[in-house]
Amino acid sequence: MNLKCLLLALGLAAGMAIANAASDKDSSAAFEETQPIDYFIVVTGGELLEGVYPDGHTHFLARTLRLLGCRCVGSLTVDDRREDILRALRFATNRAPLVLVTGGLGPTPNDISRETLSEFTGIPLREHPAVLADLERRFGQTRDRIRPNLRRQTLVPERGGYLKNGAGTAVGLVFDLGKTFQGNQDALVIALPGPPRELQPMVQRELAPFLKERCGARSFGHSLTLRFVGIGQSQIDQSIKDHVAIAPDVMVTSLFEGSRVDFTFGLPGHRPEDRARLERIKEAIREHLGEFIYSDDGTSLEEVVARRFLARKASVTIAEVGSGGQLAAALASLPNAPQFLAGACSAPNEETLTRILSLPAAPAAPPALEQAQALAGAAALWGRTPWALAVGGVETNAAGRRAVWLALKSADGPCQTYAVPAHDSGEISRGGLVTAILDQLRRALP
Repeated sequence: MNLKCLLLALGLAAGMAIANAASDKDSSAAFEETQPIDYFIVVTGGELLEGVYPDGHTHFLARTLRLLGCRCVGSLTVDDRREDILRALRFATNRAPLVLVTGGLGPTPNDISRETLSEFTGIPLREHPAVLADLERRFGQTRDRIRPNLRRQTLVPERGGYLKNGAGTAVGLVFDLGKTFQGNQDALVIALPGPPRELQPMVQRELAPFLKERCGARSFGHSLTLRFVGIGQSQIDQSIKDHVAIAPDVMVTSLFEGSRVDFTFGLPGHRPEDRARLERIKEAIREHLGEFIYSDDGTSLEEVVARRFLARKASVTIAEVGSGGQLAAALASLPNAPQFLAGACSAPNEETLTRILSLPAAPAAPPALEQAQALAGAAALWGRTPWALAVGGVETNAAGRRAVWLALKSADGPCQTYAVPAHDSGEISRGGLVTAILDQLRRALP
């Protein structure tokens, strides 16, 4: 048995033994009544074996699927090599009727899970018209113009099907082996994408309903997700441990990505009492960490900021240097973006942005704060909007700390400025900067 699964089983037993509330005992007892669905996890990725990233998939899947009445009987991590994956599949399919494989569904040459699973199961792949049509919509291109490596992701098993991916291009794959497991049970091998931001929503929105329909799994009970920004995952975890009483039967999972943290609390029960217990947990956490919580209903940070502008009937123009156009791109991706985002421009430096906005050149280089204010004013004129937002270039102070000045011009007030920390350069750091800017806007527009 996988060590993590064993610990989960021991934690459940301990929780049932010490539970002192009747509702908790009833919930745990009901949870144990049904026959569990055994499954095995195969995690692929050479970077995991090299210690670049930890394996978070086993932890997430074991804790999440337990609420559905599924029992993890083992987990293996293997390299992105055909022979290693085939060997793991032979072992896993002899241990459980359901095998979950994570990773290797992307467009790069070492993403070989799709073809390897087809080889192992003997189930051919075919291009699915609905998946292809979705790819056309995502990229705004006709199918003949989609690159072959991307179009390869439209191949799905002829017997089984696929799971939709609302956060990426790699759909999940369902290989239906029929009644080939011990006792004439149905056997399934299901491949899930590797990135957590794609895998976790797919498990909750697509895999869970599939397992309910196909394998008789339960529906999710009550759950609650709190979304944090501006605080680290370990700080949240420690604060909850110090100040909030979490009963043993409450399953807690967390996801960290792009300087944002989601904590999900779940119970297998569907009763009003279960929902009330989660609400009490939410209020207790809000008491200590409320300033860092931006959503408790699944709303994204971008949507929160958009709602603040919409509430003010604000039409805004964005001018960017340090964030490289990613702030406008994040907001422009929202369905309601045309209702508040009038336009945007970005440039690699402030001098170029000054020329684009037709801002008169200053006789001497102004301080970064004043330059950001001037850019915001020029952006408002350029976009003909009462509101404007300017992100200056990255500045390094005497202590070596990097930051950008954010200037927010409103319709009827002075231009507000904020120093937003910027860490190392690169795509990941720039994504973190965008999150920090959105968080600052969330606080500046209460």
